[in-house]
Amino acid sequence: MQIPAIHVNSEIGRLKKVMLHRPGQELENLMPEYLDRLLFDDIPYLRIAQEEHDSFADILRQNGVEVVYLRDLVAESIVNQDVKEQLIKELIDDASITTSRERDILTDYFRSMDNKTMIAKMMAGIRKSELQQVEGKSLGDFLRNLNNEYPFVLDPMPNLYFTRDPFASIGNGVSIHRMFTETRHRETLFAKFIFTYHPLYKNTQIWYDRDENFSLEGGDILILNKETIAVGISQRTHENAIEKFAQKVLTEESHFKKILAINIPKQRTFMHLDTVFTMVDYDKFTIHPNIIRDMDVFVIERENDQRIRITQETSTLEDILKRHLNLDKVTLIKCGSNSVIDSAREQWNDGSNTLAIAPGEVIVYSRNYVTNEILQENGVKTYVMPSSELSRGRGGPRCMSMPLIREDL
Repeated sequence: MQIPAIHVNSEIGRLKKVMLHRPGQELENLMPEYLDRLLFDDIPYLRIAQEEHDSFADILRQNGVEVVYLRDLVAESIVNQDVKEQLIKELIDDASITTSRERDILTDYFRSMDNKTMIAKMMAGIRKSELQQVEGKSLGDFLRNLNNEYPFVLDPMPNLYFTRDPFASIGNGVSIHRMFTETRHRETLFAKFIFTYHPLYKNTQIWYDRDENFSLEGGDILILNKETIAVGISQRTHENAIEKFAQKVLTEESHFKKILAINIPKQRTFMHLDTVFTMVDYDKFTIHPNIIRDMDVFVIERENDQRIRITQETSTLEDILKRHLNLDKVTLIKCGSNSVIDSAREQWNDGSNTLAIAPGEVIVYSRNYVTNEILQENGVKTYVMPSSELSRGRGGPRCMSMPLIREDL
């Protein structure tokens, strides 16, 4: 039987195909004055970040994973000139550029490029200085630039290397997300074009779309097994989005039977559910040390009459996972062990955010050596990647990867 283009029924099934984004010029367009706006705490050094990312991709390839890149998939989706024109128009719309003069200049600028160069430029952002030599600029164009100190015509997308968030692979379909912040809204446009026009992906089932009213992000979605999805009610995923998502995904078209909506603190340190915990084996999970307490979980199921039923449970994460995954025992591996200092430092550097490439085999950041040793002591095989610069974006190996195909367990 032919495997669909998207096939992800767990967090830990052997990874066969994954989408990454190698950091590009967008990181060079980060400025201290605008870090908060662009959701960064620091500025990674691009050359080293790229070397680290290449090491990440090499680990995946050495373990039999096919690696594809976001920029290539978007370029392959531009199947004719009409699609290119549509992408240019929608990107400019999403960037809230309304003056006809600026729209015309940007449109002509993008039209002058080949597809891959254009996509890279859309991702990197456009400095005003790049357009100073554009033929046909009026005196008014120059005066507007002088009177506005903001240096960009089009903002960069530095968060793109966290490919987990703009869309999520769920079963044989995907959810394309409405992002919580305006800064990341344009990222999902690339997913829209992949799943509308790419020859391999254009017929994929869509469980949620970017035009919905409430935010949903991929870091909050974990596929615990072929019947159970966990979704974080977080700073960046709204409860109304989870209900709308449940209406679509809990149907006869999919094999999923329940969603565990897990209520986590609405703050940056608990940004997404996968910064709180990730699955590393059938019965083993990394966890944020500050959630070893009772949690509120809302179990969402579809009844025989097709109505959605929601029940509330309050219990420890361990008991919740044992009950809903039918496990006799669960091992929770605390980020940074029992040290207040080590756990705070390694949680800041996403020690809980691991990427499983097979049951009991995970990719981890080198800098989180305390957590890595504990994983190894618990029988988990670790593939250690360099991480001095990539970690400055506040995301780990899971955040930087979008699985497209996993083997079933």
